[in-house]
Amino acid sequence: MFTEKSLYLFPNILFGMKNFLLTLILSAAVAACGSQTNNKPLTPTVVEPVQYVYKVKAVYPHLTSSYTQGLQFVDGELWEGTGEWGRSVLQKVDLESGKAEVLARLPKREFGEGITVLKDRVYQLTWTNNTAHVYDLEGNLIKDVRYPGEGWGLTTDGEKLYMSDGSEKIYRINPDDFKREATIAVTMRGEPVEFLNELEWIDGKIWANVYTSDYVVIIDPKSGVVEGVVDFRGLLKKEDIKDETDVFNGIAYDAATKRIFVTGKLWNKLFEVEIIKR
Repeated sequence: MFTEKSLYLFPNILFGMKNFLLTLILSAAVAACGSQTNNKPLTPTVVEPVQYVYKVKAVYPHLTSSYTQGLQFVDGELWEGTGEWGRSVLQKVDLESGKAEVLARLPKREFGEGITVLKDRVYQLTWTNNTAHVYDLEGNLIKDVRYPGEGWGLTTDGEKLYMSDGSEKIYRINPDDFKREATIAVTMRGEPVEFLNELEWIDGKIWANVYTSDYVVIIDPKSGVVEGVVDFRGLLKKEDIKDETDVFNGIAYDAATKRIFVTGKLWNKLFEVEIIKR
């Protein structure tokens, strides 16, 4: 199913995904034959991304009414930001039951996007309203801040925010005033990787969903180079896919237990996964 956002972006998505998949196929081919050739790479500085697959360790229920835009696990609690016009919320989710406690509802004119929790503040982006909402940990609105362009994904390294806008760029953001402090141009084998969506900070790297695909790229935040690609194809089984089921999106990391959780928009399941080198 394509949502309003997907249809709006469809021509650009087709072009961008074609380039991404071609680069990915080339990366996999080079990795597969690299040990069988003595030829040196033409560009020694180009990093071949490590290819990963997944193993499902646990499965949890997920509300099929939740159009997942942002996901984060903090201090034993799972936070989720959802999208769609008139239905966007900030909520806490009980992992075992999948039940959600809605803490804040966005105005009907806003399409909610990525979220992140930094210290005692929760930040939630909007798609086209150029506005981020800043809440306390109870979901009370503290203030709104403005930013240029679209809002897609959001994460934090514990000090700064990192934000995507659907392009190949990730911006380092000052959490106090939402000013851009740096721009990270994300590349894989020297080619830009567009449609970076939901973000998560895991062990010093930025993990990013590539919108409308089943792939996550692992990015060095200093160079912007994609160092790894995780193939999540086949995660949601055919019997769980309904007419309303949307794309793979949502990464959460429990730093205390080293657990990784993933889900999708309007999916009925949330997965704890282990990442394995192919």
